[in-house]
Amino acid sequence: MSESASAEAHRRLVGIGLMVAAFATFAMLDATAKYLVAHLGVGLVVFARYAFSLAFVSLWVWQQGGSGILVTGNGVLQVVRGLLLVVATGANFVAVGYLQLAQTSSIAFSNPLWVCALSPLLLGERVGPRRWFAVLVGFIGVLLIIRPGTLSFHWAMLLSLASALSVALYQIATRKVGAEDRALTSLFYVSLVGSLAAAPLAPIGWVMPDLGQWGLLALMGFYGMLGHFMLAQAHRMAPAPVLAPFVYIQIIWMTLIGFVVFGDVPDAMTVAGASVVVASGLYVFYRERQVRKPSGDL
Repeated sequence: MSESASAEAHRRLVGIGLMVAAFATFAMLDATAKYLVAHLGVGLVVFARYAFSLAFVSLWVWQQGGSGILVTGNGVLQVVRGLLLVVATGANFVAVGYLQLAQTSSIAFSNPLWVCALSPLLLGERVGPRRWFAVLVGFIGVLLIIRPGTLSFHWAMLLSLASALSVALYQIATRKVGAEDRALTSLFYVSLVGSLAAAPLAPIGWVMPDLGQWGLLALMGFYGMLGHFMLAQAHRMAPAPVLAPFVYIQIIWMTLIGFVVFGDVPDAMTVAGASVVVASGLYVFYRERQVRKPSGDL
């Protein structure tokens, strides 16, 4: 192996490692939120997640050179991104208060299917019959997890589905701003908009956190900033198609943390549905990679 090929392989391995670590961090964020929403108002937990992230990101911006980093030519779209992500966070935090982490993460990972389904309308991309079939199969997997009309159904599952849709729209908006704005710029505006949007919700059902809970709220904000930082760095080190399959590592992290911390064990239908969702998402990633080759068909 040549020196340049060896260096490229090393960069890809580092990128994969960062991707795995990022989604472990996101899993810890959700686990911390699950614990906190059982003791504090959801509005406060959502607000703290963004307010503390904003504090950490602001220090990072200052360290990297200050206000020049905040210049953006996509102000409206940055606001839209922030609002979409705070809606996703709020819906997810309510859902984790009622559901197992394995359930919320399995439903959440339908978001690549939403991105694929919405991309013709919002991005003008063409989606061929194979990917449409994969999307259809993936949503059947979601139905296996949710099981509407049965005793296993819980209304909070719809919030997880709404969260996945919001994240998909956020990702589509991110594609549009990513070509012009730096990752740190986008992270700052997401944190700022999230803080401002969630601030009016903080007093609802207010319970004064104790010292340990304040620490967990701050830790949750740090998790949010660190996870997004590692995600951005991973994409600098390795191509998106290489990293895409490792997105689903979060389901493993969530299941392990759910079992160790909360004693949750997913049932067989949740495992089956999650497997279908993951397989469909991976196939969508695979086909997107293929169609971007000069000879690829849809």
